[in-house]
This record gives sequence, C-alpha cells and structure tokens, in this order.
Amino acid sequence: MIVLKFGGTSVANAENISKTIAVVIAAMKEDKLMVVVSALGGTTDLLLGAGKSAAEGKTDYKEKLKLIEDRHFDTIKNLIPVTHQSSIIFEVKRRINELEDLCDGIFLIGEFSPKTSDKIASYGELLSSLIISQRLASMDVKHQWVDSRELIKTNSNYTFAAVDSKATNEQTKKYIAEHDAPLYLLPGFVASDANGNTTTLGRGGSDYTAAIYAAAVDAKKLEIWTDVSGMMTADPRLVPNARVIPNISYQEAMELSHFGAKVIYAPTIQPVMAKGIPLWIKNTFAPEDAGTEIERKAHETGNAVSGLSSIDKVSLLLLEGSGMIGIPGFSKRLFAALADQKINVILITQSSSEYSICVAINEINVEKAKKAVDEEFANEIALQKLEPLQIENKLSIVALVGDNMKSHQGISGKMFAAMGRNGVNIRAIAQGSSEKNISAVITSADVKKAINVLHEEFFETTYKQINLFIVGVGNVGSRLIAQLQQQQQFLQEHLGLQVRVVGLTNSRKMLLDENGIDLNTYKEKIESGVKMNLDELIGYISEKNLRNSIFIDNTANADVAACYDRLLQKSISVVACNKIACSGPYEQYQKLKSLAREFTTTFHFETNVGAGLPVIGTLNDLLRSGDEIESIEAVLSGTLNFVFNYYDGTRPFAEVVKQAQDEGYTEPDPRLDLGGTDVMRKILILARESGLKMEMSDITNNSFLPTSCMDGDVPNFYKELAKHEGHFRALYDEAFEKGQKLKFVAKLDKGQASVGLQHISKEHDFFHLYGKDNAVRFSTKRYAQQPLVIKGAGAGAEVTASGIFADIMRAARV
Repeated sequence: MIVLKFGGTSVANAENISKTIAVVIAAMKEDKLMVVVSALGGTTDLLLGAGKSAAEGKTDYKEKLKLIEDRHFDTIKNLIPVTHQSSIIFEVKRRINELEDLCDGIFLIGEFSPKTSDKIASYGELLSSLIISQRLASMDVKHQWVDSRELIKTNSNYTFAAVDSKATNEQTKKYIAEHDAPLYLLPGFVASDANGNTTTLGRGGSDYTAAIYAAAVDAKKLEIWTDVSGMMTADPRLVPNARVIPNISYQEAMELSHFGAKVIYAPTIQPVMAKGIPLWIKNTFAPEDAGTEIERKAHETGNAVSGLSSIDKVSLLLLEGSGMIGIPGFSKRLFAALADQKINVILITQSSSEYSICVAINEINVEKAKKAVDEEFANEIALQKLEPLQIENKLSIVALVGDNMKSHQGISGKMFAAMGRNGVNIRAIAQGSSEKNISAVITSADVKKAINVLHEEFFETTYKQINLFIVGVGNVGSRLIAQLQQQQQFLQEHLGLQVRVVGLTNSRKMLLDENGIDLNTYKEKIESGVKMNLDELIGYISEKNLRNSIFIDNTANADVAACYDRLLQKSISVVACNKIACSGPYEQYQKLKSLAREFTTTFHFETNVGAGLPVIGTLNDLLRSGDEIESIEAVLSGTLNFVFNYYDGTRPFAEVVKQAQDEGYTEPDPRLDLGGTDVMRKILILARESGLKMEMSDITNNSFLPTSCMDGDVPNFYKELAKHEGHFRALYDEAFEKGQKLKFVAKLDKGQASVGLQHISKEHDFFHLYGKDNAVRFSTKRYAQQPLVIKGAGAGAEVTASGIFADIMRAARV
C-alpha cells in the first residue's frame, strides 16, 4: 500500500484536480493506494469565517456560503462530464443546505463553540473528496470513497483532537480487510470521537491524516503532494536561490517544520517515523521532479547544515531579578503560569547566573502571558525580588538545522559572524545538546537579510550577492560603473561575487531599484528618477536592509561625508573617494574608524591619497607587520605634477593649469590643488593612518601661489594667474638653472607635516615623475637604507575609478 496526500492547491480547481488524478492513476500501476485530499484551497477559511460571522450576528455568512456553493458547482461543471453531474450536484447541494442550517442556528444563539466549529470545518474535505470521487467514477476508475470519521478516532478536544492510535489502527485495518479496492479515497483533517461527534486534527490535519493511515497499514511509503518540489534549503519567497533538499532525516524535517517550514507539519512525521516509513514531498505541478525523501537517516552530503527556517510574529518574555539566584522552582512556576493559559513556548534561554530567564512565544499571546506571569510572581515583584515581566515585540526566530552540525566545529561562530557582519543584532540564542538546531531571535525587519546571508554562507558555493549604492555618477562615477559592467561576469564566475548596483544618484536625481539597475540604460533612467534627497536615500538603504550593502561616495560633498556614521551603524560598508571625512576633525575620523570596528563592517578610502595607487593599503600592511614609519615623502598631487611637468615657460602657467582642469586632473575648484589644500589633506590622512593624532592646522603649507590668486571665484583665479606669470617663470628658471625640477612635496617627519614646492635633483626618486604621476616614499625601520617607493598615475577618472573598484572588492570579500 502507498499513501498519497494532496493539499489545497493541488485540488483548488478543476484544472488542478485533473493533474492530481493523473498522478493518482500513474501511481496505481505501482501498488494499491490510499489517497487523502484537502479541501479546495481557501475553503476552510471561508467556512470558519461564515460561522464566526453568524455568531457575531452578521448576515454576510450567507454570502460566504454562497461563495462556497458557487465554487464547488463551478468545479463540478469544469471537471465532470454533464452525464455524471446530477448526483454530485444533488449531494453538494444537500450538504450546503446542512451548512446553512448550522449557520442559521449559530446566528440565532450567537455562539460558535469549538464542537460546532469542527462540524462546519469538516465540510471542506468532505465536499472536495466527494467531487473527486465522482470524477474518478466518470472515468471508470475503480475506487472506494471512505469517510475518515469512520476510521480515525480521537478524544473530544475539538479543533485539535488527539488521535486514539489503537482504535484508529484497528478500524482502518478492519475496513481495508472487508472492502478490498485498488484505491481508497478519503477526506483529510476530519475524525470523530467515541460518541460519533465530528472532530478535526488541527493545523496540517490532512497531512497528519495521511501519516496516520500510512502507519495503520504499514505503507510502503507516504507521499505528500503539494505545490513545491520538496523541502527547500530556505523559504523561496525570501531566498530566490533556495534549492530542494533531496534527502533529510525525520528529526531534521521536524526541526524545520517547527521553525516555520510550511511544506510539512511536525505531527505528520511522528506516525511514519515510529514505523520507519519513508515520506516524500512531491510537486503535483511538476510530478517528474525528484522531490524530497524523509527517512531515518539522511544520506551523507558533506553539508553540516540541511536547511534554514524562520518563525515570524514572536515576542520575548524576560523574567529577571536577584530573587531568582539559587532558588529552585522559578522556572517551573513560569512555565506553569504560561501552560495554564495554553501558551506554547517556542524557545527558552537562561543565563548561567540564574539572574534571568527568557522565553519566546507567539505575539498574539503577549497580553495574557504578561497578566498570568505578573500575577504568579506578584509577591516577589512587590518585594522587589523580581522585576515585572518585560516584553519585546516585533521579533522573529531564524534557525539552522542539520543532523551533522554536532560533528562540525565552528557552525555557531560562522552563523553569528555572518549575521554580525550585516548588522543583524541577535536578541537571544538557543541550542539543544543534540546540536541539531541553532536558533537566534532577531528583529523581524532583519529576517529577509539574515536568511539570505546565512543561505549564502552555508549553501551557496556559486556566488555572494553584493549590493552597491553609488553616489556621484559624473566623471569618476561613470567610469566606475563602466568598469563594474565590464567585470560583472568575471566577478561572478571567478570570485563568486554577484555585484548589483541598486542605487545611483547625481546632484539632482536618484535611481533606486532593490532588484538591480540595468547599467546599459542608467543614464536615461536616472533623469526620470526621484529628486535627490540624502536623508531619503539613507532611509531607503536602511528600510531595504539588503545584505552585503556597500555605499560608494564619488563626490566631494561635505553633506554626503557627514552621513557615513549613520551607514556604518547599520553595518553598511563605506567606500569613500571623498576626502572630507578622513581629513576633517580628528575626532570624526576616529569615530568612523571605531564605528566600522564596532559594527563589524568596513570603511575604505584608498583613493583619498593616490587615486588607484596602493598607498594606504601598503602603509597599513607595514604597520600591521610590525614595521615602524620614520618618515614619509610624497608627491601627492597628480594635478601639480602635471602642471610642473608641462610648464616650461613657453606657454603661460594659467594655460597649463586650464589644460589640467579640462583633462579632468583637478578638483572642480583648481585652487584646492594649486593652493596645496588637497595635498595637505592627503598627508594628513597618511599621518593619521600612521598613528598620529593630527589636524589640518598642524600642517605647514609653504604655498607658491600669490595671495591674490586665492581671492574671488575660479574665473578670477585664472586672471590672477595670468597677472603673475613672471612669478611662475622665475620659479621655473631657478630650478632649471640648477638642473632640477619643481615638485610639490608633502613630508611627514618626526611627527611634523609640511607641504610645499621643492627643487628635486636628478638623484631623487621624484625626479623622473611624468605627466600625472604620484609617488610616495616610505622610510621605515626595515626600509631604512633603500626606502619603499610607490609610483604611478595619481590622477584621472579611470585610475581613480579602478581604486574605488579595488576598495569595493576589499569590502565585498570580508
């Protein structure tokens, strides 16, 4: 005997029932069958809704019953040939009339008891099974329709009746022996007590019905047919990359079902587990799919974790106080108080100090739990030995499940580290000694991110999803986007990184799409985006709460830099081309570095100093490896190097500066470069990264520009440059006559920093710098005789974008 069960979606309408019957007929070739069916999808809710409306004196119960009648008649019309419809229409109408009489009675007395609720709810499965039976008859498929109320016997705990296994097994075996048939068709969910009153088996009752029958007849296997192709590694509505678990143990399946996996319910597993009967989860709409097999011991796969699950709408109850320490019985009293109110405890955790105990319950029970517990401990609360029960709402539980977790070290650490890196705060933790389950209570807003992060960590060897928010799509930003687009396939195939841009902004508009922005069309789409508002952007990033989020600042905007702290506190990595944050007040710089450490995220700003050159990274590597910085000399302005490389007195100095600006080497205001401010910021950042507490005001600026050049606006700046051509020619001539070159050099030595124009001789590392080259020379304890020199292009949109790209990769691969 094989037992098959078909759920509400599998029998929702005539089309789906036809698919169900096709599966049944195919299975009949293998063995005798017992087929259990649910009500047409959504019918049970309508039935109970009608009863509730009637009890509340609302006449709309008649409309609900009419919907039920119409739906079943419509199914008959589309499923059963006309020549076979009359008898089933008569039977359905008769039962609908019974329902109307019941609801009329409820309406009159204004009471909807659990007993009556079970009576009304039972009609869903009875009607669906009768309709399917008539369709089988019209196809000449030999079968026996059996009312499950005749076979499954329970106590009288209406709406969630306990099964009398002995009586049920006897009745089932007796019926099968006396009524031989190739196929038995039975309604699920329904049963009866010793007095013949209708009872129901509670949530997942039809699955449970099938398992009861499988155990009673010692079935070869039990198949649960639903609308998914098996149990999944995670909820596919939350995790698009969730995949089917091919094989799992009874215990693992029970753990997953307890923690929200809705494909199967825990009570279903118990009867077949006791008999060692294999249980399969199959898809009615893709019957060729293998599905999931549930058995005593899962096959070895090498994976420690079998699946992830979650429960929403959870509340934490915290009972604490010094009066609990060393005094036995507090836990017992707490659980007894909750049990008296029929409140189920989902999770328990207690501190080893015995100062507090924490339990998780369904949030709908919070008010009566608070009342019951505070009443139970009223005396201790009055004596201030205990605090009143504390409650925390809007929580969820995420759980890792796997039989093999007990033999793998570090699973918990991996779980908590992955969530921590993404800013998921854990409110409570529980793990059984069997180590089959590790559960964490988190805020409900973090569930989707947490489940996706954990799924990536434990199941996805293919790729890790990275979500980028890019502020500034001008010269540097557009080059960065082009580089990202070019490398997207490479990153996914070779580094396992799926890099998506989910936010883009310019100074006027912002384009946001949590599913990813098409980088081929972003320039057109951003113009039709919403108005740029920094606070709204930060709010969107926080609200969407996407995993592995990175914020990229390609601007020179102080307001954007001022929002880094808010992002880091959400565990969102920041990659900054913008120098303002790291060259502003030391306190702010240090705060950002501390926040990145505190919230287990990253703050990268390599391009602040040398565009794409690995200057900060090298400095950090030297210090981390134990070296000591003695001095730093650097040509840190690609702009100034460009200007002094191309200025030879044959063209006006102002013309060379304008060329540098036109080719994208200068800041929007060239005075930041030529006045030395930009270089001061860079040496300040290097000083701070070296471990020095330094402010901009501590740096000596030996400016070569006449004071009047710094007055007024940018056009006036160029006019003043032209006026002082003689000054610039004299600077050049002095160096040329000595066979030297002019370089604007930043220096850090013995804790003092300065910037200024210097004459560089041929022997110096900086003499052979051309075009927009930058160079940094580290003299350290280890590099004393021959300093470590980093040299290369230090300006330009393309190399700056590549430096930002490299920082994104550093943040992504943490």
